[in-house]
Amino acid sequence: MDVGLLFDLRNPAQWHRPWADHYARTLELCEEADQRGAGGLWFTEHHLFEDGYLPQPLTFAAAVAARTRRARIGTSVVLPALHNPVDLAEQAALVDLVSGGRLELGLGAGYRLPEYQLFGADFQRRFAGTERNIREILRLWEEKAVTPLPIQDPPPVWGGFYGPRGARIAGRLGVGLLHISHAMFGHYREGLAEGGHDPRSARVSDLLPIILAEDPEAAWHRVAPHLAHQVNSYRQGSVEGTGRSTPLLTAEDLRDPDAQDTRGLLDILTPEDAAVRIRELTKDLPVRHLIFWASIAGMPDDLVTENIRLVTEQLPPLLR
Repeated sequence: MDVGLLFDLRNPAQWHRPWADHYARTLELCEEADQRGAGGLWFTEHHLFEDGYLPQPLTFAAAVAARTRRARIGTSVVLPALHNPVDLAEQAALVDLVSGGRLELGLGAGYRLPEYQLFGADFQRRFAGTERNIREILRLWEEKAVTPLPIQDPPPVWGGFYGPRGARIAGRLGVGLLHISHAMFGHYREGLAEGGHDPRSARVSDLLPIILAEDPEAAWHRVAPHLAHQVNSYRQGSVEGTGRSTPLLTAEDLRDPDAQDTRGLLDILTPEDAAVRIRELTKDLPVRHLIFWASIAGMPDDLVTENIRLVTEQLPPLLR
């Protein structure tokens, strides 16, 4: 079980820095995390976010692969129903080659109608489209139908799904489940059996809603405005184009320890407390990768670097 970091490269207007500087700084943070022993560096895909949420994770992953030496290079997730599977198979192969065989390819269905409209894809059939294109990517590699091929044969592929339907899809495909959940693990194993795969091949990983700090209470007050931006953008994005609305949060809502609708959005913990939480969460599950937010929507640099240091150096020994 390794410990890694996810970068979404958000650059909100209220904390905006020049885009080239922002990308250069993120590459430096990835290099630093790799040197500190990060087990993985992960990138994710969204489109049409006002804060510039990373739209092309494999492109950025290739840049990170060229600047690092040890960490696994992952996506959590790319949205295959929006793309030609040949294009994804080729892009992923190149990342694997540039990285020397370190790619972890996480793929998911997404949840935003405007993104599907942007690419002319069928939102109502997104799970079917996702399963079909994952199968095709695996076939293209297996049958050597694209060139060049990745170093790994094949690179590890993950299904980023959170409900029973998606967990069964990941199982049927014989890929890992990018979700740590005892409840969903049973559906995943059923899918493995349905697809004719050995249940012993089951493997899970996940992005955990946790960042680390030496003084969590002090950090919480500084992170709250950034978390409010992150949560509100996800909530607005989930209903955009549907005619529905969703309540928005303020930083003060998040600072209220008794607020019911903010629990579970993010925990800021010491490494010691995080280790206890993680042992409970992962008990009896075949966990390969734990992924933590590197930053929450442009949060202050000193908290980002502290989080990266604690995740990469302090936490792993506590989990062994």
